[in-house]
Amino acid sequence: MTHITWEAVVDNLLDAVLVVQPETQTITFANRAAAKLLQTDVATLAGSPVLTWTDDLQDHVYWETWQQDGEHTLESQTTVRCPDGQQVPVIRKIMPIKLSDGQRIMALSLRDIADAESNRLRLEELLAELRSALDSSSDGILITDLNGHIRAFNHSFVAHWDLPQALLTKPDETLIWQHLMDRVCDANSFFATRQEFERNPLMEFDDLVILKDGRMLERHSCAQLARGRPIGRLHVFRDVTSRAAADAKLRLAAKVFESSLDAIIVTTADRCVVACNPSALRLTGQQMHELEGGLVDNWFTDVARAGMFAAIQDALTQRGAWEGELRLARSGAAEVVLLVSWVVLRDESGLVQHTVLFAKDLSERMESQQRIEQLAYTDPLTGLPNRLMLGERVGHAITHAPRSGNGFAVLFLDLDRFKSINDSLGHMFGDLVLQEVAARLGRCLRSSDTLCRLGGDEFVIHLHNAGRDAADGTAQRIIDAIGQPVQVGELQFSMSCSIGIALYPQDGQSLDELVRSADTAMYQVKERGKGHHRFYQADMNADLLERVRLDHAIRQGLNRQEFVLHYQPRVDFKTGAIVGCEALMRWQRPGHGLVPPGAFIGVAEETGCIVQMGRWLADTATAQAMRWLSAGRPCQVAINVSALEFSQPDFVPQVASVLQRSGLPAHLLELELTESILIRDVNEAQDKLHALQALGVHLSLDDFGTGYSSLTYLKRFVVHRIKIDQSFVRSLPDNTTDQAIVDAIVRMGHALSMEVVAEGVEHTEQLEWLQSIGCDQYQGFLFSRPVPADELGRMLGLDTGTLDAAAA
Repeated sequence: MTHITWEAVVDNLLDAVLVVQPETQTITFANRAAAKLLQTDVATLAGSPVLTWTDDLQDHVYWETWQQDGEHTLESQTTVRCPDGQQVPVIRKIMPIKLSDGQRIMALSLRDIADAESNRLRLEELLAELRSALDSSSDGILITDLNGHIRAFNHSFVAHWDLPQALLTKPDETLIWQHLMDRVCDANSFFATRQEFERNPLMEFDDLVILKDGRMLERHSCAQLARGRPIGRLHVFRDVTSRAAADAKLRLAAKVFESSLDAIIVTTADRCVVACNPSALRLTGQQMHELEGGLVDNWFTDVARAGMFAAIQDALTQRGAWEGELRLARSGAAEVVLLVSWVVLRDESGLVQHTVLFAKDLSERMESQQRIEQLAYTDPLTGLPNRLMLGERVGHAITHAPRSGNGFAVLFLDLDRFKSINDSLGHMFGDLVLQEVAARLGRCLRSSDTLCRLGGDEFVIHLHNAGRDAADGTAQRIIDAIGQPVQVGELQFSMSCSIGIALYPQDGQSLDELVRSADTAMYQVKERGKGHHRFYQADMNADLLERVRLDHAIRQGLNRQEFVLHYQPRVDFKTGAIVGCEALMRWQRPGHGLVPPGAFIGVAEETGCIVQMGRWLADTATAQAMRWLSAGRPCQVAINVSALEFSQPDFVPQVASVLQRSGLPAHLLELELTESILIRDVNEAQDKLHALQALGVHLSLDDFGTGYSSLTYLKRFVVHRIKIDQSFVRSLPDNTTDQAIVDAIVRMGHALSMEVVAEGVEHTEQLEWLQSIGCDQYQGFLFSRPVPADELGRMLGLDTGTLDAAAA
């Protein structure tokens, strides 16, 4: 049998071994593993001091005291030093050994732990990085084991759930879970979900947790896996209360709505059902069309309990919310008890718009929110964005404009004569027209543009990143599209629109300013014939402001009696005598002198002040005519009637009242009407003319030849005389065309038994030619300008004393 020495055995060990002579503390033997560990050879190690390689304080102490302390061992983690100075971490063990011959040696074993130490340090770094990542996350993170015991959470979790300092300095798992339960609105559902996690370790779950302070936390929960097996659960909480993007809110609402296990029902203010989620439909066992519009009270058997729903309505009115148990009656199924949270939803003015019932399922609440936001942000008739959504989009564009350097355009569109469609065909028909218009406008725009209906027939368009040329092209496309024939049912007709355009930033710094500028430009289009578009210009506001100021001054002038009447005589061609006069307004405006009617009549008609002005004129003119009559000289007075005055329902009674107040015989009052006034509604005009004729008032067609001049209509109207517009008289007798027109008007008037009056006669040649064709009467500067009442009285042959006596 071969003799095996201990040196041979030790030399083949994997651990490094050094044999040390304790008295000299020199190495007497080293195995190959030691040479490899210390990066040298066995020969170098043999005879070298042991402290050359193990220069640790513990080693020094051990070798100095090993004899005094007796035989003892030393085992600990330390480092050994290689020839190049490198320190290698090892597990070192020194133990005394007594040989058979009585000799004592010290065995020093060294185990290389460099790789293990490196892995440990790397693991610590990774753990530190992971902890740092968790704490830097804005999401609240909670980690539990499979039994729901809390293992860790980060700073954001503490912030989201408002964990008190006491639970951080002295963690108590039971108190932490209780704190979370106290913070949520539906503690029962929160606890039930936690139990479900424990029963189903692999369950992945997303929901929305509503806190009592109004905040909403989106929760995502999933299993922690190790080698394919669950070892715990990760809960991620994200605060979604202040999400800025509306589209993100809507996506979240839709997701929550579809995945909800609870039922939510939305009603009108009268508690009629508007919307239900799938869980509500499953609970009731009915389809939406069966439930919609029905009274939600009838769903519950509690409706029979005395005062039950009165108490609910009380709570909803006073506190805006009610919570309690209700029993749901289901056809063909057992009665269900629901824990219901019932809240009131109000608009910005505080009026109740809807009520919402929550029955366990919190996600249904988000669906109701989606529905409410849809109602708040869209026009119910056309489905277009309303001004609220337009404001958000334009605000977003204004916010990003400085960074992008891009402007945009706002178009204000108004349908021309849409009121006539509504009035003649009804609002239901008008609604169909508006829906067709909305569809046409949408086809003219890009997906990045916003089309908004303000109300009525007014639309506002936000053209994203559009300059003047793009806005011009889009406006023209819209005008062309609206101008295409409209087919609604069996009726086909045509429409037009007027568009004002404002550009950001030069025409306004906010949506209100841009809409106001575009509206001003659109107003200018309306004044200039409608059916086209116009860009806003700064001086438009000045014109508008001047109109506002002028309207105010006119109204003040009426109150301060700043208006006076001048009268222009109407002369008979045959006798040369004054047979009547036309009352014309003049304004003695302080600081402006005598202002002619052309400077203020337009604004008065536009603002409606013309009605008040017309009544003053009628009272003043008839009173003056009565004074002339009382003085012994009757003189018919003519007053002009505006379209707005004539369209008043009480126009004829007002004329009768004027005659009654003044005492003037009706035949001495003449009303001058234009053709355009009468042609607007022929039947109504004819009725009023017959009523005026019955009063005995004379009627004349003013400015004849400049309007429709339809013989079909003219023969139907009860008119005493025709007044030829001065535009035809001005060039007489030299212009043969005007000669032919005037001659035709005179012949036609006589054929219809009407007198013919020529206006604007300023030259003798005009007078002679008109007399030669048989014109009946004339007025103009040739005979007299409009003059004050006293001067016309003298022209009538009345002296001041006679007039004073008549006035008395």
